[in-house]
Amino acid sequence: MKNIILVSILILSLSASAQKYFTKTGLTEFKASVEAFESVEAKNESTTAILNTKTGDIAALLFVKAFHFEIALMEEHFNENYMDSDKFPKATFIGKIESYSMDKLSDMEKEFTLNGTLTVRGKAKLIKAAILVKKVNNKIVLTSEFNVSPQDFDIDIPNIVRKKIAKSINLKLCYELVEKK
Repeated sequence: MKNIILVSILILSLSASAQKYFTKTGLTEFKASVEAFESVEAKNESTTAILNTKTGDIAALLFVKAFHFEIALMEEHFNENYMDSDKFPKATFIGKIESYSMDKLSDMEKEFTLNGTLTVRGKAKLIKAAILVKKVNNKIVLTSEFNVSPQDFDIDIPNIVRKKIAKSINLKLCYELVEKK
């Protein structure tokens, strides 16, 4: 609850006077597959994200139940057994794109550093990752990739399936932000 309030405050402060870009259709993917076993991966195409283009401050929020798997039973187990998504329905990221400047952007990707806090299941983890940013037409496109582990968020993997789920989960983000008017 505390993080949802912080994200709301950040979004309100971002919308006060600064130029901001946002999306409600950001793509967040994860892969936790282990070779020789069934693919464990899902997509969420409804991540909300907002970027303050003057400061590089960024906030994102997604609903855990919006991750979709190819196998319905896997999706059910993800929500009920691992993510406890009724109790923890949202995941958030609050951070900053370091040295960000609109003047540095073009249609060619430029690499920056993303620093912030990812909160999943009420547990926070500091994240530092490369983020690629470009401006295409009137959109800012952000892409990033980093790894986390289930233990970072107190996700208990039962022994019976432990060998079928990767110890390091790969997260990919791709957000096309438009100017908020």
